[in-house]
This record gives sequence, structure tokens and C-alpha cells, in this order.
Amino acid sequence: MKKLTLLIFLSLVFQSTSFALTDLIADPETRVYAVKDGEELYLDIFSDPQDDKLRPVMIFMHGGGFSGGTPKDKYMVQLAEDATKRGYVSVLISYRLTRKGKSFGCSFEAEGKLETFRKSAEDFMDAVLYIAKNSEELNVDTSKIIVGGSSAGAEAVLNAVYNQKLMFGESSKYSQISFAGVLSMAGAIVDARYINESSAVPAVFFHGTDDNLVPYATAPHHYCQESAPGYIILDGSRTIANKLKEYNSSYLLYSFKGAKHEKAGVQFEYLDETFDFFDRILNGEQSLQIEMEK
Repeated sequence: MKKLTLLIFLSLVFQSTSFALTDLIADPETRVYAVKDGEELYLDIFSDPQDDKLRPVMIFMHGGGFSGGTPKDKYMVQLAEDATKRGYVSVLISYRLTRKGKSFGCSFEAEGKLETFRKSAEDFMDAVLYIAKNSEELNVDTSKIIVGGSSAGAEAVLNAVYNQKLMFGESSKYSQISFAGVLSMAGAIVDARYINESSAVPAVFFHGTDDNLVPYATAPHHYCQESAPGYIILDGSRTIANKLKEYNSSYLLYSFKGAKHEKAGVQFEYLDETFDFFDRILNGEQSLQIEMEK
């Protein structure tokens, strides 16, 4: 009887403790950051209400081939909660799914793919701009903006960060924004040659070496034949990391030998190393060039 009473007591203590921890971040604040094509684009902001000092921010964009996915996916929410517990303000964003119900493969023309990248990169930057403009209210340190994405989301983010001139022209309303770090899960950009010393933002990459959709190094998107309408060359994690190394910028590259596009998922088992890397970058360490083969 005493053992049963003790078990019930411990169970209640555990439950109340769990609820107390979860309550800090269980209800993100949802805000509309833009209205485009009649659609409200929103962001979910995760924050510890008991922490009112300036904090770094992580802004993340979900994947889904520009046709699906949601920032409310349980793995996206789990990532945001994890970052929040580590002292970040975490933001998950929605964006225009311009390929909803349509192909983004080899039958979709290359020009359309470029426009898809541009629109998603624009949505992403508008979300970042919203956070920057409201940074004081949100207790965000705008010198410590970490951005990231998975698959299609990573393509949008990487193009926004490293191919900004290609996406938006020589001068744009986004030129005032600076990034401290990038987190990419199976992403790629249109042209790594646009990366220069000033845009070589430190990054963490996760990518399968045999990714069949988004190239690990430099190859056609979806490995389309040259004769296909959707033939376009993209530069993946390996190629971007090489450019960062060329400019003596920091990076952490996880290469998963033989893995395909499944590495676009959140790599929870490596989050300690990921956030340790970003913490070191935010604390001023430089030239952390680390490559891990799994």
C-alpha cells in the first residue's frame, strides 16, 4: 500500500513538473507577417515568458516540395521547443505553396523552378524582416539571427542568404538584414559562385551523399536529364561548404554516406552539436571548419 501511494505521488509530481516546463512554450504566439495572393502568411513565435533579456532568434522554414508541409508539424514544433529551451526565441513560418497539387520535378520547367525559389525566398525574408522590425517587443537580438530550413525550406533559406543578389537584384529592402548562422537539412542553392566574403555566413549542413532529389554536391535538381524541361543545376551542401572554406568562414558539415533525401528530416540526435556550434559562433569564435562523416 505504501509503495502504491509513493508511486502515485511520484507520478503526480512528474506530471506537474512536465506541465510546468511545457507551459513555458506550449502556446506559441501566431502573427500574420504578410498577405500575398489573398493568403495570410503567418509565423508561430515560441518564447520563454520568464526571460525578458535580449536573446538570439532561430527562424525556421519547413519542407514539402513547395506543395505541402506546415510549420505546425510536430517535428517542427519539437525543434522550436528545443531551441527555446536553449535560450532562443524560435520562429516557425508559413509561406506560399506555389506548387500545391503540381509537380516540382523534371516536367516542371527550369524557369518556373527559379521563380518558385524566388517567391519562397521572398516570403522567408519578409518573415525575417517582420521579426527584425519587432525585435524590441520580442526581445530579439538582431545581431544573432540564426535561420534554417528543411528540403524545400532549406532551398528557400539558402537562396535568400547566399544568392540574395540573384534572387532580389543588386539592392533590395532586405539588404539591412544580416545573418549570424544558417541551418540546412538537405538544401541547395542556384549558384554557389555568388557567395563572396561578405555573404559567407557560417552554417551547419546535414545531407545524404546519395540524395536523389537535392544534390549533395553539384548536379541537376532531381537528377533530371539535360533534355527535360526541369533540368537545372544546383549546388548542394558539399559545394557550399567548399565556398565557405575558401573564404575562411565557419561550417559544420554532416555527410551521411549512402543516405538519400531522408536526411531532410530534423536530425534531433545531433542538435547538441548543432547548437554548440552556433553558440561558439555567437560568442565570436571563427574558422570552425568541421566535417563529420556518418
